[in-house]
Amino acid sequence: MKKQKTTSTTAERPRILVVHGPNLNLLGTREPEHYGRLSLSDINLALVRMADSGGVELETFQSNHEGALIERIHAAREQDVRAIIINPAAYTHTSVGLRDALAAVSIPFVEVHLSNVHAREPFRHHSYFSDLAIGVISGLEHESYLLALEYLLNKLNVE
Repeated sequence: MKKQKTTSTTAERPRILVVHGPNLNLLGTREPEHYGRLSLSDINLALVRMADSGGVELETFQSNHEGALIERIHAAREQDVRAIIINPAAYTHTSVGLRDALAAVSIPFVEVHLSNVHAREPFRHHSYFSDLAIGVISGLEHESYLLALEYLLNKLNVE
């Protein structure tokens, strides 16, 4: 489980949580033709920088374990997280438990995928999350995350 936070933790700053699912710790070396060449650390650093310049506190969390992901999402409600960006990875197609956790906490979330899941194997076409998400971004490699964050920054500044 890897966690990264911005250095500023002012209480007035809105909080966003980024959740990375299984095998994303291998980014940069795992099937770069599908997932790109940036490491998870590279993606997290870009997100933290963007969030900091946008005036929000951002935390990233990655786990290969479904239960750890569910527990982190549960904790987000108590920590006043305003929005979640989630790449459920393989759990996209299998995890009712993770879906139920997101539904239970009622925190708006954007579902992201590095690869275009609709251009891949048929089993990847179904998501247990998309109908609950406020948006889905797929197929734009690391920029999927950045676009999700840009959207949430705009949304939080309007509210």
